[in-house]
Amino acid sequence: MSAVGTAANDVLEACRAKGFKMVTAESCTGGMVAAALTDIAGSSDVFERGFVTYSNEAKQELLGVSGQTLLEHGAVSEETAREMASGGLENSRADLAVSITGIAGPGGGSSDKPVGLVWFGVARRGGDVVVRKKLFPDEGRAAIRRAATFYALQLLQEAATWRP
Repeated sequence: MSAVGTAANDVLEACRAKGFKMVTAESCTGGMVAAALTDIAGSSDVFERGFVTYSNEAKQELLGVSGQTLLEHGAVSEETAREMASGGLENSRADLAVSITGIAGPGGGSSDKPVGLVWFGVARRGGDVVVRKKLFPDEGRAAIRRAATFYALQLLQEAATWRP
């Protein structure tokens, strides 16, 4: 099993142990986290749903990300990652959410938001949203997306063990 597959399995087991359902709210990974989880037979007892919100309009319509947030901070920002994770919980029956928004390249980067910059949000129902920023090496689009997928799974596993 690949590292991503092992991480996905670990997330499912951690959520099963707590009785949690989970939701994903993905942008730059385009559903790769959801795919990693649902590649595992029996994941439907934990994986509730996934949102792939690649456009700003989708982020607003499906997750309730504020147009003002997108205007002021952009799609790749701490604020957007936070609202995506919260919106995932608000628009599902899940207990745990992860959001991913970033710049996978090869283009689209800038000096303040370079290729490889990814923001993650993790939320548990009834709790705060924890946001993390990662700058992955610019080793190509596929490598950045794989690294972001693996990191999101690690965050989900960690969040499943947080104390209420």
